[in-house]
Amino acid sequence: MKQRSYYFDNGKFLLIFLVVLGHSITTFKDDQTFNAIYNTIYTFHMPAFILISGYFAKGLFEKEYIQKLVKKLLLPYAIFQIIYSIIYYYQMDEATFVIDLFTPQWTLWYLLSLFSMYVLLPLFTKMKKSWSLFIAVAISLIVGYVDVIGEFLSLSRTLFFFPYFLLGYYLKKEHFIKISSRRNIFPALLIMIGTFAYFYFNRSFDHLWLFGSDPYANMDAVLSLDFLQRLSVYFVGLLMVFSLLALIPKKQYWFTNMGKYTLYVYLLHGFAIKIFRASPLEQWLKDYQLLWLIAPAAFILVYLLSSQAVRTATKPLIEISLPKWTVNLRYMGARHHPENGSLSSE
Repeated sequence: MKQRSYYFDNGKFLLIFLVVLGHSITTFKDDQTFNAIYNTIYTFHMPAFILISGYFAKGLFEKEYIQKLVKKLLLPYAIFQIIYSIIYYYQMDEATFVIDLFTPQWTLWYLLSLFSMYVLLPLFTKMKKSWSLFIAVAISLIVGYVDVIGEFLSLSRTLFFFPYFLLGYYLKKEHFIKISSRRNIFPALLIMIGTFAYFYFNRSFDHLWLFGSDPYANMDAVLSLDFLQRLSVYFVGLLMVFSLLALIPKKQYWFTNMGKYTLYVYLLHGFAIKIFRASPLEQWLKDYQLLWLIAPAAFILVYLLSSQAVRTATKPLIEISLPKWTVNLRYMGARHHPENGSLSSE
């Protein structure tokens, strides 16, 4: 069996840490520095995760393709959607309890969107690479004008992030080797610093542009030119993604192993964040100007949620075994890709 790539595990650890950090500082965006950090993170952390997921999608067009997707994405999505619905019902004291499997709760949009991206992939890969990428971006730019495409089935975010997934699928190992060359480290740092500086001095930027979940009409812009704004978000997003890829270390470190269990952290950290936001601790940190403690706390949370004890306790909810009668659909002529995938627990 081919050895896992330390490079991608390091990258996945860094990205999941940024996911947790980004969610931890959401309510502190009134602070200029934290607002800039938040927007900077959101320009690239999910695009990078999705691009890496697309890169490792090469091995999924094979035996039991649909079964693997259902097991890895849809079943955990359904389980945690129900759990979040229960929590929100009691937390928000709602009059009626409703489970809506078609409108994902909070972070669960990623699982539903990723499933849809895998389903879309065979259709787009039948085209020439350049045309498929052009069409994927064009569709995203156009649907921004359609108000009815939103959170339902996470369609808006799926179409917004799909170009990153498709690009990742087309990338090869040698591309990542070139991107992660030492000569790219300094330009990557300059790009990241420049992006942070832009958000620091431009407080008027609407962070909804980075989510891809809202139509243009929900954002303060000139409707006829909104597609250019989304196109600029893509441009900055790609620069930031490739900057991150240039900075990821290639060797094994003490944190590398945590990159194997990002799915656990992704699905479980939301509960801790909700508890944090509902507790006096959040206001206490702000009152005593101790917001710098959030970053180490986010790291500790990632460490705990990727630990063996937590994985053992939550594995039945996250790594579900399908019944034997599940129908297996075979996709012939696919390439096998034995390396580690993104947001994987393996």
